[in-house]
Parts: sequence; structure tokens; C-alpha cells
Amino acid sequence: MPERQIRLFGDPVLKTPSAPIEEVDERVRGLVADLLDSVAVPGRAGVAASQIGVNLRAFSYNVDGQVGYLLNPRIVELRGEPVPVDEGCLSVPELWYPVKRAPYARAEGMDLDGRTVVVEGTGVLAQALQHEVDHLDGLLYLDRLEKDQRREAMRRIRESRWF
Repeated sequence: MPERQIRLFGDPVLKTPSAPIEEVDERVRGLVADLLDSVAVPGRAGVAASQIGVNLRAFSYNVDGQVGYLLNPRIVELRGEPVPVDEGCLSVPELWYPVKRAPYARAEGMDLDGRTVVVEGTGVLAQALQHEVDHLDGLLYLDRLEKDQRREAMRRIRESRWF
């Protein structure tokens, strides 16, 4: 399967909560292949299904050589005081802002065989897990910015070449 085009800010699918995966069929298997191909591009830590235009709860991740995916993921544990970390998003190119994220995250979901999968980590992996589950809940990292930063980000988006 080929890498899929990333949907950009303004596309309604990015603000729509994703539907749970009820059955693992060929469509879901193809989605996972597309997500893994799409996250394999250098510089990508995660890709949510909504970012490639599919309104299902699934994402892929690629952090420090750890590559995988989760179906129907949910954050089951956050640990530590949230701290600001620079964050960007493939759906909001060229912008980076500090977002408060917990330094440790544990997510649970399932694989294509219906088995429970746990992914946990600190640093960039914790950030990616939180970021991708936000996508599946219809949130962008911009939604977590302080009011003044969000206003600045929206101005920069309107002035960007890609918007």
C-alpha cells in the first residue's frame, strides 16, 4: 500500500471524533498497511487514520525505531506533571508550539487479530500517544494552546501557502 496524502487543517475529518472499529475486515487491514506506510516517511512520529481521511479509531507510530499501530486506542494512564513540549503536526505544517503533555503515557488498543496491545513510554513516544489519541477524539494540538498562542497560530495558518 502506498503512503497516503495527509489531510490539512480545515478538513472536517480532523475535527470529527473517529468511530470505533467494530470488525477487522479487509478495509481495516488495508488501513493499517496505509498507516504503517504513511508513518514510515522520515520525520514522522505518528499518523492517525483521520489524517489520511478515514474516520476510524486507529493510528500508527514510529518513535526511536519502535514502529507499530493500535486499533481502538485509548490512553489508560498518564504519569507525571504535564510539561510544555514543542509540538507540531503533519496536518498543520510548519508550525510548532509548546503543548502541555504528561511525560509518561500508556495506551491500550488491539491488533489485527483482536489481541490487546499495550504501548507505553516517555518523552517523544508519550507525546505521540497523547497527540494521536487526541486526533481520534477530533482534537488538534492547536486546541490545547493558550488563547494568545492559538490566536497567533490561526493568524500564521491563514497567512501560510498551504492553507
